[in-house]
Order: sequence, then C-alpha cells, then structure tokens
Amino acid sequence: MSATQTIAGLNSVRTALAHGAAAVQGLWVEKRRQDRRIKELLQLARESGVTVNLVSREELDRLADGANHQGVVAKINAPGARDEAALKDLVRGLDEAPFLLVLDGVQDPHNLGACLRSADAAGVHAVIAPKDRSVGLGPTVCKVACGAAESVPFVQVTNLARSLRWLQDEAGVWLTGTAGEAETSLYDQDLRGPLALVMGGEEKGMRRLTREACDSLVKLPMAGAVESLNVSVAAGICLFEAVRQRSASS
Repeated sequence: MSATQTIAGLNSVRTALAHGAAAVQGLWVEKRRQDRRIKELLQLARESGVTVNLVSREELDRLADGANHQGVVAKINAPGARDEAALKDLVRGLDEAPFLLVLDGVQDPHNLGACLRSADAAGVHAVIAPKDRSVGLGPTVCKVACGAAESVPFVQVTNLARSLRWLQDEAGVWLTGTAGEAETSLYDQDLRGPLALVMGGEEKGMRRLTREACDSLVKLPMAGAVESLNVSVAAGICLFEAVRQRSASS
C-alpha cells in the first residue's frame, strides 16, 4: 500500500515527473521563480497533467520541512513493497530467465536507493529483502533511487531463507552470494541463466542461513589496501558483470 511522501528539489521532482508522473499528486512552485529550469519543469508537469500550485517561498519552506527545495516541492504516492505472493507471481510470469538482486540486511536508505538505481540500469526483475533488520522504501530511498523505486519491484519477505529455497526449488534460480573469504572470483563465476545475486548488509554481511542457502560464493578481487567495498558499489559491479556475461551469451 502506498503512502504520500514529499520530495523537494529540481532534480528529484523532475525525475518523479519523468519516470512516474501518475504517482505525482501535485507540484508546489515558488511563484517568483521564472528561470529556465523552472519553466522546463512546469512544461513537463503540464504535459503530464499534474496540477501546479504557485506559492510563496515561506510556504515551500514549510512544505519541504528543512530540505533544500530550490523553489519546488512535489507530493507523490510513494511506491510500496511487494510480498512473497507477488514475488512468486512475478517470477512465474517472466518469459526470460529471472535476474534478481537479494539484499540481506541493508539498513542504510542511501545504499538501498543506490542498489535500486543499479538494479534498474542492469535490467533486474526484482530486488528482494527481508522485512526485519532492513530498511524499507522511504523518502530518502526514493530520492536516491531517482525513479528506480517506481520502476523496479521491491519485495520484502518475512522469511528470506524460505523465499530463497522457493526460488531454487520451484523456479530453478541459482543463488550466487558475495563474501570476502570466498575462493572464486566474481569474474570466474558463470552468471548466466536464472540468477539471484545475494549481497550482505553493511556491517555483518550475509546472515548464516542466507549464506548456507547460496549455491556458490564469489569475491571481488581487491588489489589495494581496502578490504571491502560499500554494498551499493559491490552490487553495481556484480550486476554489470552478470549483464556482460548474459549479453555475450545471447
């Protein structure tokens, strides 16, 4: 079920209009602003059939609640997470090999937003996360995702290990997890076919049951002094290595 969220700033509002105008309830624009960027935004709103309200800067300050609004605020119907049943329907309805991203315990909304953005760019069919000890779809996530929160199905499940078993047993999905101690390099792993890439959280990585559910574990080769990468950076690297392999085999 979706909830109303307020987003502020030219880039955030433009992205909402470009990628999900149907979810935009309305725009509030500073009435004194007449510059090119605002005019382009107003034109996009008119083309999308979105109502525009011209208000004072003081009113925008109140609506934005301290955010840097740059003269524009929008209210949107924020996307809601899907459940296990929706995941099963989605996977069963695909006419190509499933390509999924699993995030076990990602708690930083900036990381989730960035992962959703990479997932959208890579053509991922769904991003899956547990309901417990994981961040959900909030205003920060949606802002960082830049439209991907609306375009990529985000599934929150009550029992991640059970959902992973279903993907393996019923959908034939191969689970490839990432772990620094793994012996196999990401670049030596076959990432074609039905695939779910499994990433751990920011602090402890994958939980034990999640790790045990994986069919294989891979690592990112690290040449420098840094031992690990931010989960959103690692996810992007893994997703696009899978894209490279899957594109080469098609």
